[in-house]
Amino acid sequence: MNRSPSSPIDRHPDPDWSVVSRIPITGSDEPLVPLSLAPSPIRIFPVYAKQDIPGAVNECYVREGVYRRLLKVARTLPAEYGLVVLDGWRPWRVQQYLFDTLQEAIHSHHPELGDEALLERTREFVSVPSREASSPSPHLTGGAVDVTLSDADGLPMDMGTLFDEAVPVSHTAALEEISRPDARQRQARDNRRRLFDAMREQGFTNLPSEWWHYDMGDQLWAHYSRHAQALYGPAELETIESRWRRQL
Repeated sequence: MNRSPSSPIDRHPDPDWSVVSRIPITGSDEPLVPLSLAPSPIRIFPVYAKQDIPGAVNECYVREGVYRRLLKVARTLPAEYGLVVLDGWRPWRVQQYLFDTLQEAIHSHHPELGDEALLERTREFVSVPSREASSPSPHLTGGAVDVTLSDADGLPMDMGTLFDEAVPVSHTAALEEISRPDARQRQARDNRRRLFDAMREQGFTNLPSEWWHYDMGDQLWAHYSRHAQALYGPAELETIESRWRRQL
């Protein structure tokens, strides 16, 4: 890798969603593929299906190009690490549920927030549900993935917060700003650095407010990698599966 795991993660600004949503999408017919097909050291744990969230699928699907890059990420990790995929392509119904649930939780704890501030706080951790062809939610494209590291036995590594924990320390660079970290904070910080390095080396970009969220080919990826166009628009799982059945 170009950076050692001891190199700090730089803080990046949160996306301006009004800018992100205007990035043109070329479109791609790359299929969605199930990551359960992937060999070790990739593991999947479809977290929303495990949590019985309405509409969640018990699989982690991503675009074929993302699948191959994730394999490269996993193979560049030291032998004592594995890559765990928690979520990939996400049905719109699940996106809506996650958005509504978080917005309600924030509102109950901060009833003083106006509509605009409440929206901003919610979008920090869950993007607005959208099926629009010109501005789909990142996970609806099959280009966004939520990932973490595991040890050689498949157990999750300490990353400083839980997955989907909507707190400031979940920001990817948050642990870099602790002036005197204790041993556990240092380990979590180094785990984030290792994941960040491995994903970035294969062309993924990170959403700064979530250490677990990475993008390839969608509008967020185009925004942070300074590409003029995105590759992936919204994907429909049923259409792709029908195509597979016709090929068998």
